[in-house]
Amino acid sequence: MTASLSDRERQVLEAVIETYVQTAEPAGSRTIAKRHHLGLSPATIRNTMSDLEEKGFLYHPHTSAGRIPTDQAYRVYVDSLMKPPRVGAAQAEQIREELSSERAVIEQILARAAQVLGVLTKELGVAVSPSFEEALVERLDLLQVSSERLLLVMTLKSGVVRTIFVEVPSHMASEAVAHVAVVLNERLAGLTLKEIRTTLAERLRDAATDPGASDLLNIFVQEAEELFDVAAPAGVVLGSTQPLTIQPEFATKERLQGLMEVTEQRDLLRQALAARGATD
Repeated sequence: MTASLSDRERQVLEAVIETYVQTAEPAGSRTIAKRHHLGLSPATIRNTMSDLEEKGFLYHPHTSAGRIPTDQAYRVYVDSLMKPPRVGAAQAEQIREELSSERAVIEQILARAAQVLGVLTKELGVAVSPSFEEALVERLDLLQVSSERLLLVMTLKSGVVRTIFVEVPSHMASEAVAHVAVVLNERLAGLTLKEIRTTLAERLRDAATDPGASDLLNIFVQEAEELFDVAAPAGVVLGSTQPLTIQPEFATKERLQGLMEVTEQRDLLRQALAARGATD
């Protein structure tokens, strides 16, 4: 998309977008010339903005002399023009402190991530639940919680921990349980959950000779689809909306109310973000 833009057009487009984001007001050529040292006269900037408007990157709001970026312009800015600042040492340490914990559950990690992102950027932090289809299994543990029930503790490479109860025949020997745990780690650790579900029977073939261990392994084979189908908590997690109240584009009550209404529609946000991710 940027291939159709000259270097001058990219410069001016970037300046217009940044000016509009900072002021929430249509950007005029004189404003661009004063705020950004592009080495261009207001007349040259004005002509370039007209060219960008013809190409669909800017538009006139009503009869204003300034221009506002279009959705197409924002897409180009995010993909090609934006220069994200490096995360400083202090910020990196703050992120590590906020997100580090003893194998926190995914819901807590998402909530912390959205909150920290909002604090650091002074914007609305957004965290989207990940897909676990390609998550790598780091370790599997089996704990006997009763004579007819085991607890499968599954640790993923991302640090997420999931626990699943496994119903077993009564009087399952502890030695058999320990042996099966070893087999599961030897043959499944390092695989994705999707790989485990689709190839578990083949990977556990001839894995044990002890009858008790064989019976337990058969349970895992028969229930693979359920045991290793770790569903992520659906939806979008938002941080505090308070930082947005100081942003110029939400200075009026009507605009702020519109924002609040959007943030309440979590399913729509999740669908929009998922659709965007599918096209990237």
